[in-house]
Amino acid sequence: MSSTPPPPQAPPPAEPPHSPEPPRRAALPGGPAVWLSGGALVVALIALAVAIGGGDDGSGSKVTVGATTAGPNATWSTRPGVLPSDPAEPDPVVTDSPSGSSGTGDAASPAPSTKIDCPPASVTVDDAPSLEAALDQAGPGDSIRLSDGVYRGEFTAKTPGTAEQPVFLCGGPGAVIDGEDIKGGYAVHLDGASHWRLAGFTVRNGQKGVMADRVQGTVIQGLTVEQIGDEAIHLRNFSSGNVVRDNTIRATGLRKEKFGEGVYIGSAESNWCTVTGCEPDASDRNTVIGNRISGTTAESVDIKEGTTGGKVIGNTFDGSKLSGDHNDSWVDVKGNGWLVQGNTGRHALEDGFQTHQILKGWGTGNTFKGNVAQVDGPGFGFNLTSDGNKVTCDNKVTGAAEGLANVDCAS
Repeated sequence: MSSTPPPPQAPPPAEPPHSPEPPRRAALPGGPAVWLSGGALVVALIALAVAIGGGDDGSGSKVTVGATTAGPNATWSTRPGVLPSDPAEPDPVVTDSPSGSSGTGDAASPAPSTKIDCPPASVTVDDAPSLEAALDQAGPGDSIRLSDGVYRGEFTAKTPGTAEQPVFLCGGPGAVIDGEDIKGGYAVHLDGASHWRLAGFTVRNGQKGVMADRVQGTVIQGLTVEQIGDEAIHLRNFSSGNVVRDNTIRATGLRKEKFGEGVYIGSAESNWCTVTGCEPDASDRNTVIGNRISGTTAESVDIKEGTTGGKVIGNTFDGSKLSGDHNDSWVDVKGNGWLVQGNTGRHALEDGFQTHQILKGWGTGNTFKGNVAQVDGPGFGFNLTSDGNKVTCDNKVTGAAEGLANVDCAS
């Protein structure tokens, strides 16, 4: 079962260091065939297009992704080395329930719908002071509308909504939250503000773009997050059952290249005593789906040790700006039981996808299936340096000097 989050803590410092980097691996000679199971790939991609399409399918049903898919009675543990109780391979769950609950997540935090439809505004704001006031006064069921314009400063929401009555913060791309300083602070901070819906607007010029601490059941959708000092979107401090979808993320790492991730899940073990009271940061069952991530100096998606049971589905990555000795892949999985499916990447510095074991028992039970990797680099499509992970044979890799993977693919 998922561990119960501790009582709310004081917000951690704005810039904790990242984890020590894993040692570089030695390239293995040769590699298996690159083009595999083309027919299976087509089927997988067609199914994926349906799964991530969201919205109405013509019958009024919503397409949603559940929190976990290991079976109706599966449980997840945050203990190192513990995998789902049901060993069935995780796959996307499609339901027509607006809540998107799959029956396997935290009962207090059902997986939110992957499609946001902003309701009519209960308050419309047009400058920074009115936005601050609206965030302070927001409660369950409220909907804040951002008029077009620039909102300068750092903005924090602390009051949670509920699963039945989330809080909405919506705007068009011409509504810009400008953090003004890439060297410090969060442009948008959800500080214990569970069950929020952020949709449509632009975030720029913060050390971190959108930070979520102790957040459950929230959707971050359709934002443009750009010109960021470190990472663009970060879910940490026991933030579980959230969805990050259909965002455009670009131009990160302007302060420090090694911290310029697109989406960052959890906390490095070296920060647990700062962020989560020395406990593993069990930011579990989060879904990263349909995002367009480019111009990041570190990984497009970085998944930390201590996290379990999430999904990275249908995203596109461009690693042309990857920089440094260790920021050399689009996705690096150090957690357990993650599904990485149907993503498309190009231009990696070394490998397309990686796993690592930072702590004993972590970095295992992860599945990579139906991905398309144009690596254009000296490594593998999939370089799994930790044990117990699976690369299926329907992945498609080109431009990887070492081949498909450093492990045999599985059907």
